Amino acid sequence: MFAEMLKISPDSPDPATIRYAAEMIRRGELVAIPTDTFYGIAADPYNLAAVDQIYRVKGRPETRALPILVNTISQAVSLARDVPYTFHKLAAKFWPGPLTLLVEASTGVPLKITANTGNVALRWPKSIFVNALIDMVKGPITGTSGNISGQPACASAGDLMEQMGDRLPLIIDAGETPGNLASTIVKLEGDDWTIMREGVIPEDAIRAAIEEESEE
Repeated sequence: MFAEMLKISPDSPDPATIRYAAEMIRRGELVAIPTDTFYGIAADPYNLAAVDQIYRVKGRPETRALPILVNTISQAVSLARDVPYTFHKLAAKFWPGPLTLLVEASTGVPLKITANTGNVALRWPKSIFVNALIDMVKGPITGTSGNISGQPACASAGDLMEQMGDRLPLIIDAGETPGNLASTIVKLEGDDWTIMREGVIPEDAIRAAIEEESEE
């Protein structure tokens, strides 16, 4: 049985569709959603059965953590422990946007989401739909890429349907996403930072933001 596909406008998504997707997520279902990079798979990160399902449908090794999407800095901070100053500097500069910050997880974050690493990957996407969905769910959602592990990330709902349509109950179609590059992942440990994956935001922009703020 193939996924139900619902079309939305990325600029003014239908509230009824957002509500429908949110209800599915609250029930423990997986929903494929458009973001500001590629399509992703949204689920309740606190529902361990849903988290298990993500790993299963993607064929993703459980040694790889699942990123979490938020829609405020305070929501992100609540998921992290001892947030370093560099977190606030980079979040102020690049959020909402294609930056994922990898930090130590708070005790409230399920270990399964962190792949038992104790670290959580956080991102606030620049997406009207995603931000509204998080509001409707009343909490953060997972944001792992909507693809089978090892296969290309999907920039369209059609590509996603072809790759995973028989593995997901619902795909939200907002047309093509920017989808040229993934988010940049920066790991923060105290004052130290490391680029784990260079994506939309280049390393020199990360360095400039940190150094510029530090001089103030």
